[in-house]
Amino acid sequence: MIVPAEGSFRLVQEADTARLGAAIAGELKAHEAVCLSGPLGAGKSSLARGLIRALAGAATEAPSPTFTLVQTYDAGAFPLAHFDLYRLTKPEEARELGLDEALDDGAAVIEWPERLGHHLPADRLDVELEIAGDQRRARLTPHGAWEGRAFEF
Repeated sequence: MIVPAEGSFRLVQEADTARLGAAIAGELKAHEAVCLSGPLGAGKSSLARGLIRALAGAATEAPSPTFTLVQTYDAGAFPLAHFDLYRLTKPEEARELGLDEALDDGAAVIEWPERLGHHLPADRLDVELEIAGDQRRARLTPHGAWEGRAFEF
């Protein structure tokens, strides 16, 4: 089913979260970002892993870059950078990690984007994940080039 890249999605199982990531990957283009926010355990890494594997191959290991802060992948048409900004204390630190360069050359998945303050990429899809009992809920908000886009989910 084709759905707008906007609104709320109920995610019953972890596989649904990964499937949403893969669906978003189908519409991600170079110079764009997918920003994942939500509390610990809400599914940010699961969604990122689904997105990364959809672009870089199902066998791709996609660990959360909590300690390395950034991990890059060959996503075929463009490089993909996965940022985990949880440990950052100032927005400028993300610039030091190469966020601007990642978006110049390819696309980015950004966990904990609130650490960027007002330095968020203009062309981005915000995905806010929340825990709803034993399920998850994702709220998608498109910005810039993502506005009006849809994907199959």
